[in-house]
Amino acid sequence: MKSLFYLIFCFSFFAFAQDEIQLQFEASIDLKAKDVFGVDTFGTLYYSDDNQSFYKKSADTTISYANFQLGKITSANTFNPLKINLFYQDFNTVIILDNRLAEITKVDFNTIQDYKNVSFVSTGYDNTLWLFNQDLQQLELYDYLNNKTRVKTVPIQSQVLDLKSDYNYCYLLTEKHLYIYSYFGSLIHKIENKGYTEMAFSKANLVLKKENALFLLPKNSITIKPLKTSDLLINQFLVTNETLYIYNDEKLRRYQLKSQ
Repeated sequence: MKSLFYLIFCFSFFAFAQDEIQLQFEASIDLKAKDVFGVDTFGTLYYSDDNQSFYKKSADTTISYANFQLGKITSANTFNPLKINLFYQDFNTVIILDNRLAEITKVDFNTIQDYKNVSFVSTGYDNTLWLFNQDLQQLELYDYLNNKTRVKTVPIQSQVLDLKSDYNYCYLLTEKHLYIYSYFGSLIHKIENKGYTEMAFSKANLVLKKENALFLLPKNSITIKPLKTSDLLINQFLVTNETLYIYNDEKLRRYQLKSQ
């Protein structure tokens, strides 16, 4: 009986290990930042400091944007470097920046017709933003140039924790489920949330955080797999294509995602 139990245990452990995604450490850089919002394929960094200035740092230049009247930068989406959006939740406002961090558009949800109390914002296709309307408890695809809501989902029944998107997909993480929508608002998948609290997303990969562990949901899959991480404290994490970044102790560490 003991032999059978040992055999089952070993098989289960082997199967779990096979499902793990290896992280191959590549390099680290020193970076003093309050929040790191993005790293593109060329290594350009997007981050903020304690004074709520937003920075774009490439190999040879660093440029910045600041709007102190709006206070704290709640989130920044750098997926489209020509239309970077900064969300200031305290003032219910989004600022759209170009690749030189010049202001293109200011979207003040307090002053538009059909007032929206927004708690999460992410980039959509064309001139749209995915946003979560806290009063209506709905995810909306909002055209900010024409002040038009293109899509509204049915009301969400649990607390929203995070929102990430690109041109093709939108991921909404709630306390109970992870919702995956197409670019025109159709629900593709609804996956039970087993303790995940944050997300990072880029093209092929969605990375989820649970306590101090990371998990991967590959593109076109509904199977969430654990990432084999060290005991490093994960304060912030990002993903760019097949590269994972972990920021902690003023160091940004770069890892290659590698299937075992």
